[in-house]
Amino acid sequence: MAVQSQALSTAVDYVKAPLVYKGKVRELYDLGEHFLIVVTDRISAFDYVLEPAVPDKGNVLNRLSAFWFDVTKEMQTNHVVHTDVELLGDVVTAPELLRNRIMVTRKAERIDIECVVRGYITGGGWRQYEATSAINGIELPEGLRKNERFPEPIFTPAAKNDVGHDEDISFERMSELVGADLAAELRDRSLELYRFAHEYCKERGIILADCKFEFGLIDGKVILIDEIFTPDASRFWSEGNYAFDVEIDSMDKEPVRTYLLGSNWDRNSMPDPLPETVVIATTARYREIYRRLTGGELK
Repeated sequence: MAVQSQALSTAVDYVKAPLVYKGKVRELYDLGEHFLIVVTDRISAFDYVLEPAVPDKGNVLNRLSAFWFDVTKEMQTNHVVHTDVELLGDVVTAPELLRNRIMVTRKAERIDIECVVRGYITGGGWRQYEATSAINGIELPEGLRKNERFPEPIFTPAAKNDVGHDEDISFERMSELVGADLAAELRDRSLELYRFAHEYCKERGIILADCKFEFGLIDGKVILIDEIFTPDASRFWSEGNYAFDVEIDSMDKEPVRTYLLGSNWDRNSMPDPLPETVVIATTARYREIYRRLTGGELK
């Protein structure tokens, strides 16, 4: 395994461009004609951004997004212009630190809907089903088991909130918010992308349980933005771990969640810094999903 890179908690000291938005992991800078997205190594769980940052996490997220944007570009136009830090010139003062963590993108008008596709009944979908026998207003048969695969994937959108949690909504409500034609187009594009990636992952011994997409508009055309099929935007399971009626160890920041839930943390205050063993295990988890999905190693 290659030596871990230096963890990046923020890029604000290394980018000479206005900071537009700072999320839990990503930072968005205005380059004028384009945006610059920097993917940091920050890690969040249970609505807290934790310390310390996890080396190589941002590297994996950005490179996976770039990989997926490339292999899906024929079926869905996306916002990527390039991912070459050298092309930024003196906008970036520490190019080696930001290498593989940047994406220059076209500017799009964000559609304020999170497009969620579920191929298996798990997570928040399972909790909805237990309570109501439905997910986002979609009535489902009785007797489904946790983690069971749907005969066909289902589309379960959420209305985006920049503050607080996104709100699960029905497709009918989505149609009211963005219009019936656009809603149908986003649903169909999301399902097509999921089906493609599910088959790709299956060939590599991975189950893509669910995922989410964000779309925008440029000159009235739908364009895929943000990130795609990363461990932060998708739920990946190793086929060898697949089972009904259990919590399946997902291929992402599960070591962090497991540690926090097994600690004395009260869930109402900022957790103590993560132990080094948890950070190392989490880095390894992100490196492994990158290797299995792309066939390459981080350099």
